[in-house]
Amino acid sequence: MIQLQNVTLRRGAKVLLGGASVTIHPGEKVGLVGRNGAGKSTLFALLNGTLHEDGGEFSLPAGWRIAQVAQHMPETAESATDFVLAGDERLSSLREQLLKAEHSGDGMAIAQAHSDLADAGAHDATARAQALILGLGFQVAELQRPVNSFSGGWRMRLQLARALMAPSDLLLLDEPTNHLDLDALVWLEGWLARYPGTLVVISHDREFLDAVTRVTLHIEQGRLTRYGGNYSAFEELRAQQIELQQAAYAKQQDKIAHLQKFIDRFKAKATKAKQAQSRVKALERMEKIAPVLLEADFQFEFREPASLPNPMLTVADGVFGYRADQAPNTTDSIAAGGSQARAGATFDAENPDADDFATSTAVAAEAAARGELPPGVQPGDRVILRGVGRSVLAGQRIGILGANGQGKSTFVKAIAHELPLLAGRVTEGKGLAIGYFAQQELDVLHAGSTPLEHMVRLARATGQENAEGAREQQLRNFLGSFNFPGEMVTQPVGQFSGGEKARLVLAMLVWQRPNLLLLDEPTNHLDLATREALAMALNEFEGTLMLVSHDRALLRAVCDEFWLVARGGVQPFDGDLEDYQRYLLDEARARREAARLEGAEGSTGTTETIAGDALPAKAIDPKNTSPKAAEAPALNPAEQRRLQAQRRAGLAERTRPLKRALAKAEERMATIGTQKAALEAKLQTPLPPAELADAGRQLKRLGEELETLEEEWLTLSGELEAIEQTEA
Repeated sequence: MIQLQNVTLRRGAKVLLGGASVTIHPGEKVGLVGRNGAGKSTLFALLNGTLHEDGGEFSLPAGWRIAQVAQHMPETAESATDFVLAGDERLSSLREQLLKAEHSGDGMAIAQAHSDLADAGAHDATARAQALILGLGFQVAELQRPVNSFSGGWRMRLQLARALMAPSDLLLLDEPTNHLDLDALVWLEGWLARYPGTLVVISHDREFLDAVTRVTLHIEQGRLTRYGGNYSAFEELRAQQIELQQAAYAKQQDKIAHLQKFIDRFKAKATKAKQAQSRVKALERMEKIAPVLLEADFQFEFREPASLPNPMLTVADGVFGYRADQAPNTTDSIAAGGSQARAGATFDAENPDADDFATSTAVAAEAAARGELPPGVQPGDRVILRGVGRSVLAGQRIGILGANGQGKSTFVKAIAHELPLLAGRVTEGKGLAIGYFAQQELDVLHAGSTPLEHMVRLARATGQENAEGAREQQLRNFLGSFNFPGEMVTQPVGQFSGGEKARLVLAMLVWQRPNLLLLDEPTNHLDLATREALAMALNEFEGTLMLVSHDRALLRAVCDEFWLVARGGVQPFDGDLEDYQRYLLDEARARREAARLEGAEGSTGTTETIAGDALPAKAIDPKNTSPKAAEAPALNPAEQRRLQAQRRAGLAERTRPLKRALAKAEERMATIGTQKAALEAKLQTPLPPAELADAGRQLKRLGEELETLEEEWLTLSGELEAIEQTEA
């Protein structure tokens, strides 16, 4: 187990942790929470051995293997698969030993190396590495692409996959969700739920913490406190503790005031001096209860919009993407956070026979041959979305959903005038004022400029430089309300943390007084308190909101409806986030099956992608091989896709209750596993006979319940497998 006993940690003269004592048992999944700057990353440095305690004792089991995500951006030409495989250092070392043995012709060494490789899982290592890569949102065709051909966000996903590939007893994850879309996030939650080792994760994603962790460590004002349960349970327990402490403090203060009043009244009277002195001693002996000193909550609000045009804007026959001379380079981080750096592929809604991943060059050529080339789209332009027709009304709160690379950020950037519309038209309401939050803050910030200079520049750009609110002192006061006090308003933005940059962008949005907010992943780098402040401000906002986010708590809190960006279009999504997660899982299953069939049939052609990779052509359905089927007229591809979608929807409807029951059983089994581990650890310590007997009874009861749940799980799994095989 991991133990901290009266540990003190300092950064310079500042004490980040003082007298911290906590125990983490093997196999526990721990969420480490606290405000930005509280000391979470410093505690991580202690756990991984890069920092030593300044006081107290810290112990980690000898021989424990530690895995964590490297924070540097990888610059290598090796393939994505090889890069992730290298995360298993023992496997890499054994392979090198085998090569040396083969080179020297040492038969014994060769035999030993093969035996060691088998023990290390070399037979399925490549498959495991590729499963990690695909789970984090990459396509099959990208498995062999060089790492340095990906954008920054995608390289960090590869770093995460590399950390997960490493065999470990302790896994340290610092904000693992920042570069993930919702589909990859759901996959990661499932992977971590099955991880057998000890997990410590720093995250500001409430639902991710609830899904993954069962213990919460909270750092506040130099104190480290352990709470049993996930983040939601921690909030409830902490609120109860604060309430009890505040009540005890108030009661003690009343008692102190009463004693002090007696002392002040009678200390000068000889007849009462003895009693007064006894009360002085009672006050001195009293163990004082500390008042509740909570960190000040950050709050802000959007100003009332000057007008609310209705509709805000209307898109008709919109074609969204990148001009040939401005298409994103896959080696650069772009405003879409990397997702569009690989999204040059598109689905041609007007030509069902076009490959799902044809570039706009091929699509435009085919459309031109039919005389249907949309005005404004030229060969070489990279089309992401086609035929988009949507209206945005006053007061709507729209969450924009879609798997990675489908075009969410491209859609938002075009509406924000950051990208040109390739074809179609966007009609804006009179008085429309757009406030845009880019996924990469430096898309709207200048690293060398100060917050005050940003505000002055914004006032000039909006024609308000002579307004009362644009005076320097007014701007300083405004920035102070967003926690940019004193000298901080004159510091270059390049020196700020990600959370501080995000707050500055929010401040600039609020100052502009928009009536349409376009927010693209606004919670990246924001701590939980600031995320909650953002949710409160958005709920009070009187204008229209369009939100792209992987933060499900924020989506649930502020969005009334959802749009789905998928298959080259934008359509309403009829369902909630649970339905969307099931949709993602069904889509992932369908992609895996398609990849399996394509691998079995072999590639009959190639299709150019944005990076020039070859993707497998569509596979022939192996089930459609009977003589009767051969005589029947062939369905066109669009009809085939429609029927396949209907079958998937029917299958999802029939299997949904079973999947829910399975998930509930798995969650309870995981809880029992944690409880059993804690009881078993407790039984290894000296206990009074009564506690020993009670722990034994609890262990027996949990074992019986686990056995029942396992039988239920097997029954449900069999029923689910039977239904899926029937549909296969």
